[in-house]
Amino acid sequence: MSLSDKVSFRDIKAQILARIRDRVWAPGAIMPGEVELSHEFGCARATVNRAMRELADEGFIDRRRKTGTRVNANPIRQAKFEIPLVRVEIEASGAAYRYALVSCESPPTPDWLRARLGLGPDDKVLHLQCMHYADNAPFQFEDRWINKATVPDIDCSDFETLSPNEWLVNQVPFTEAEISFSATAANESNADLLALPVGEPVFTAERITWLKTRPITFARMFFGRGYRMTTRF
Repeated sequence: MSLSDKVSFRDIKAQILARIRDRVWAPGAIMPGEVELSHEFGCARATVNRAMRELADEGFIDRRRKTGTRVNANPIRQAKFEIPLVRVEIEASGAAYRYALVSCESPPTPDWLRARLGLGPDDKVLHLQCMHYADNAPFQFEDRWINKATVPDIDCSDFETLSPNEWLVNQVPFTEAEISFSATAANESNADLLALPVGEPVFTAERITWLKTRPITFARMFFGRGYRMTTRF
C-alpha cells in the first residue's frame, strides 16, 4: 500500500500503529526498516524516522541500532496531563475567576528547600501564598517558592494583581518540569483558606521547574472540594 506524495509522519504513524494493533506485526516481531517503509509509503526516510521515534517514545516499539526495531510485547502507555493556567482552567469551566495574594516575603531559605532544589548557601528565595477562586468559592491555594538567582529582579509588587504562575509563564518560560500528585491532610492554614475541616484529605500537586540547569520555582497547589483531573492515553 502506498500513500500520496504529501504523506506526513502522522499518516505513517497511524498506519504502523494500525498494523501493530491488527497483529500484522505481532508483539516481539521485527519490523521492516526505515528504508523499506519509506519506499512503501512513498516518502522521505526522515518522515518515517519521525513516526518511528514517536512510537518508540510512546512505548509501542523498541528501536536498537544493531538488532533492528521490534514491536514491544508489553507496551508502556504514557498518560499526558494538560495543566493549564489556573485562571484559564476556571474560566473554561464557565466560572468567574478571582485571584488574591495572601502573603509575600523573602525569608531565610529553609534547609529542606535548599536540598530539594540544589540551592547554594547564598541563594535567596521569594515565598508567596495566594488564593484562586471560582465564582468566589475557594478553588486552589498556592504555596510557592521562587529562586531569586534565576529570577533576580522579582519583587512582591509583581504579584499584587497577577498570580505567580501566570507571571512566571510570561517572564521565565521553563525548559523542564517535575510534577507529583498526592492526597494530603488539610492543616490549619490551608483548611481555613479552602473552607475545609482540618485533617480532610486534599488533592495536592507539587511542581518544580527549571530553566536549563537552574531551578526556577517549587510550588505546592492545594485544591478545594470536588477537584478532578483527567488524562487520556
